[in-house]
Amino acid sequence: MFRTLRTTPTSTSDLSSLRPLGSSFHSRNKHRIVTAIPCVGFSRSRLSISCSVRFRPCIDIHKGKVKQIVGSTIQDLKEDGSAPVTNFESDKSAAEFANLYKEDGLTGGHVIMIGADPLSNSAAIEALHAYPGGLQIGGGINSDNSLSYIEEGASHVIVTSYVFKNGQMDLERLKDLVRVVGKQRLVLDLSCRKKEGKYAIVTDRWQKFTDVYLDGKILDFLAKYADEFLVHGVDVEGKKLGIDEELVALLGKHSPIPVTYAGGVTVMADLERIKVAGMGRVDVTVGSALDIFGGNMAYMDVVAWHSQQEAFTV
Repeated sequence: MFRTLRTTPTSTSDLSSLRPLGSSFHSRNKHRIVTAIPCVGFSRSRLSISCSVRFRPCIDIHKGKVKQIVGSTIQDLKEDGSAPVTNFESDKSAAEFANLYKEDGLTGGHVIMIGADPLSNSAAIEALHAYPGGLQIGGGINSDNSLSYIEEGASHVIVTSYVFKNGQMDLERLKDLVRVVGKQRLVLDLSCRKKEGKYAIVTDRWQKFTDVYLDGKILDFLAKYADEFLVHGVDVEGKKLGIDEELVALLGKHSPIPVTYAGGVTVMADLERIKVAGMGRVDVTVGSALDIFGGNMAYMDVVAWHSQQEAFTV
């Protein structure tokens, strides 16, 4: 059974619609309280894009266990034998977290296999079976195995290193993936780190810089091949130091397709900062800060905040 979660109300959460706490993970009432944020600053070409903010949950798996790891400390074991910095390791399975997200009606979350070991692969597939069509999957995805994960229940596959190889974008590999699974099932992970004042996409466990920098031109180009983008702000990810508002603003201004930001969320106010900086167009993932991952931020408060967001289309 899952432990009781802390659900102290915050100024941005109306918890009256939540079910009473029990000794296990629990789901929210499906009635929604809706608020709206206007979309501003769009070019004419983006007027068809949905303006909304959603909470996208995550399940990070390392050696078969659900963990929260400081991303910038993950090393390729072939190059460095040091252990990554782990913020939290759960005694609950990936499938149990998937069931929680399913009960709470949270879609579009991501399962990330940190390492291509058999235990992590098995745990990830169990999560997909628990919530078919509700989760995306990433970690070691390529054109040979991508379709198998869709067949196991993933809504999308998430890809970085396979497409950005040896510091450069391999367009033929990207086109191969689109041919295999289709644009509508492909998420490009454009996780990045600051380099010389610009955001460079990083690969291979976020240790290697590419020569591809995030800007409006590259986002427009890559959107032709993907259904969504996932972007970790690697410089702040897992450190609970606050969000990278500059990166969120860049994504909100320039991404022509749905995009999810992850990194640095620490308090409920950070969710509102993302909504404002991203002009209501950037979804958010929260990891180490959540109480279900050992942090101080109540998961149910975040679910309540999510329920208050309105899908607003202009």
